[in-house]
Formats: sequence, structure tokens, C-alpha cells
Amino acid sequence: MTLEELRQHWQQRLRSRWSALDERERRLIRAAATMVLLALLWAVGLQPALRTLRDTPARLADVSTQLQHMQRLAQEARSLREAPTVAMAQATRALQAAAERLGPSARLNLQGPQATLVVQGVPGDLLWTWLGEARNAARARPVDVQLTRSGNGYNGTIVLVLGGDAP
Repeated sequence: MTLEELRQHWQQRLRSRWSALDERERRLIRAAATMVLLALLWAVGLQPALRTLRDTPARLADVSTQLQHMQRLAQEARSLREAPTVAMAQATRALQAAAERLGPSARLNLQGPQATLVVQGVPGDLLWTWLGEARNAARARPVDVQLTRSGNGYNGTIVLVLGGDAP
């Protein structure tokens, strides 16, 4: 039996079953098929589209906020790149002065164009301020940071490069 013959056979069986049904049963089957079709149309066609329309303004607002943040970071990076370089001696003094403000819980080691800050129990806001000073006053870039948070602050090391030289 070919595929076409098989299809015709099943069509004939369905027609004969359909014609054997009462008009009331046919109406119920049509109504059930219509309900299934409408449910399928809702689930596949309309609901996802309506959800997209509902969620789009919030997603656009999130993307816009992210874009503005990235543009601010890009502007900050451009301004840092365009900022004049700082002499090694001046950068060293700026880093030492900033490290002294961290108190006895921080120790700065200078080796040529590289500086390593070792911290024990330094609060996050002080460490953030120090990093800002290191970046702005000494034009130092962090190249390796290994910090762990403990109950009294941060412990670990921050390695910086002075004068814009890469290691």
C-alpha cells in the first residue's frame, strides 16, 4: 500500500465515522476543535507577542541605563588616557601619601615602576578611595588584585604599574 492509498483509506474511514455521528455530536466535536485551535493560537501566537509588548519598555530602560553607564566609563577611560603622565618620583610620593592614610593596616612596597600594596583589615570604602587616588594622582593602573573579605575589611595584595608602563 502506497502512502497516497493509505491516506485515502484513512480519509474514507474518517468520513464514514463523521457521517455516522449525530448532528449534536458533530457540533460538540466542532466546538471542541475550535476551542483547541483557539487555545493553540493563544499559546503560540498571541501570548508571546503580548508578553514581548508588555516587557519591552522595561527592557529598553535597562538597556538604556547600561548604555549610559558604559558611555560614562568610556568617557572616563578617554580622559585618563588623555591626562598628562606623572613623573615617577611624583607618582611614588602620591602613592606613599595615599597609603599612609590607610594607616598601619596597609604596607606599600615600591620596586621600579611597580608598586604592591599589602592590606590587612582595610575597610572597603577606604580601599576604594585609595584606588581612586592611585589612579588619579599617580596614574597607576592595577594589574593584579588578590583580595579576600573578612569581618573587619579586606586582606590581600594589589599590584600596580606606575607611569603607564605595562609589565
